[in-house]
Amino acid sequence: MLNTAAKSEASGTEQELTDGFHLVIDALKLNGLDTIYGVPGIPITDLGRMAQAAGIRVISFRHEQNAGYAAAIAGFLTRKPGVCLTVSAPGFLNGLTALAHATTNCFPMILISGSSEREIVDLQQGDYEEMDQLAIAKPLCKAAFRVLHAQDIGIGLARAIRAAVSGRPGGVYLDLPAKLFGQVMNAEAGRKSLVKVIDAAPAQIPAPSAVKRALDVLKSAKRPLIILGKGAAYAQADDDIRKFVEKSGAPFLPMSMAKGLLPDLHPQCAGAARSTVLKDADVVMLIGARLNWLLSHGKGKSWGDAPKKFIQVDIEPKEMDSNVEIAAPVVGDIGSCVSAMLEAMGGNWPAPPAEWTNAVKSKRDENVAKMAPRLMNNNSPMDYHGALGVLRTIIKERPDAILVNEGANTLDLARGVIDMYQPRKRLDVGTWGVMGIGMGSAIAAAIETGKPVLAVEGDSAFGFSGMEVETICRYKLPVCVVIFNNDGIYRGTDVNSAGADPATTVFVKGSRYDKMMEAFGGVGINATSPDELKRAVNAAMDSGKPTLINAVIDPASGSESGRIGNLNPQSILKKK
Repeated sequence: MLNTAAKSEASGTEQELTDGFHLVIDALKLNGLDTIYGVPGIPITDLGRMAQAAGIRVISFRHEQNAGYAAAIAGFLTRKPGVCLTVSAPGFLNGLTALAHATTNCFPMILISGSSEREIVDLQQGDYEEMDQLAIAKPLCKAAFRVLHAQDIGIGLARAIRAAVSGRPGGVYLDLPAKLFGQVMNAEAGRKSLVKVIDAAPAQIPAPSAVKRALDVLKSAKRPLIILGKGAAYAQADDDIRKFVEKSGAPFLPMSMAKGLLPDLHPQCAGAARSTVLKDADVVMLIGARLNWLLSHGKGKSWGDAPKKFIQVDIEPKEMDSNVEIAAPVVGDIGSCVSAMLEAMGGNWPAPPAEWTNAVKSKRDENVAKMAPRLMNNNSPMDYHGALGVLRTIIKERPDAILVNEGANTLDLARGVIDMYQPRKRLDVGTWGVMGIGMGSAIAAAIETGKPVLAVEGDSAFGFSGMEVETICRYKLPVCVVIFNNDGIYRGTDVNSAGADPATTVFVKGSRYDKMMEAFGGVGINATSPDELKRAVNAAMDSGKPTLINAVIDPASGSESGRIGNLNPQSILKKK
């Protein structure tokens, strides 16, 4: 602990003292939270400096939202709360978007923000960056706390950690008013006030009757399907999940961030036959996946007319029956649930009917064969498939690399084209489908794992966090950013028929994003063909140097709103 010695006026003796700054740092270190993502400024500038001096890694960003996205994905990768540190009011609001994103996606994260003084805020007397941050944060996160006294810092952080990781993980807000940091107390009393959180995310064992019910329903299936969600990836129960899926013999469908739990080329993987298995399955088991919009809420034409029974494995009881009736809910943590089901399956679990598994394999092989020629073209300018075909091969050759992916067409097509081989190697926009996670996620992935990162970005998506290429260069991170540049949002071909301004979805023609990376000392490359792209990405991944590749995509390539155009309302009226 970094302490100061001060003379007690009352006794004339010297006593060891500590303060709010040091107690926050000591509490973080005591609980193994050794990395902070944030932006410095009033009133937390010195907290960042002192944390760095005390051995905590402090990664300083150019915008709080990107620091927050980094903290969120750090939580997903490590199962410890990612920590984001921001200034008050505007900085807090910037971080709050990422905190809400973390909560929606069930990533453990703590947003720590400095704030203005309570007595002025509560009377609305106009303090510097005055805002009741706690009240604003509460509806958007799993829990929110404010610490007013130095002796409560330890318990405040402990509550935040436990809330973030227990049960269904999520975002937690911790409000630290400026006056707190300078509060002084006896160092020994300060040490005793700190709390090391024990068993922050205790196992939640499923009921044996629930396990039996689920397996009975699964065994009765003629056309079973297992859907793996990012909750299954977060659980890090990789071996048991693989054994369970293989023992069941059922086709499995990985949601995007669950890709790689079993390799996408696994014989049971139905990723390339998604439409068929959703439509035709009669029993569907969800493991760490939710029947939200990404799965058409479990109903409608995507799911066909065949009657279905659903089994759902989730730690949150309220998730059950959220959209459709769940015939066999299994409530508990994913690891415990899968382990219990695996043990209860016994040694002679019946294989699914060959008619079903052969039909899925046939459709999968047919779709893969149909797509193959499109992925092998060498067009210039490139289309999405030619460019993604190259990246697909690179990831196959480098399965340990982490793929970060965002955009519209860039995201939708990459999700289907690029196969993953190891768990938690694909990071993307998650449940909300937001733009802007790219650079924050790439930075956190490199920091937390030490692995090379390939960030595949649409040009629109990159615009939300592009200035963080300076952060990548400053910390010399092994990140290769590939921007699919088709001069606009969705396509670069829209025309404004009413005036001189560019169409709302069109960017500057022929933009050279690679020059941005060069400006900060990184490597910038302009690639106009799949062959050039392949050479550039391989060189970047071999070197480990911060690299940005401007991949020139045909402006006409792409579709409106990517694959979710049906969510974009259209006017049926025409102007007379």
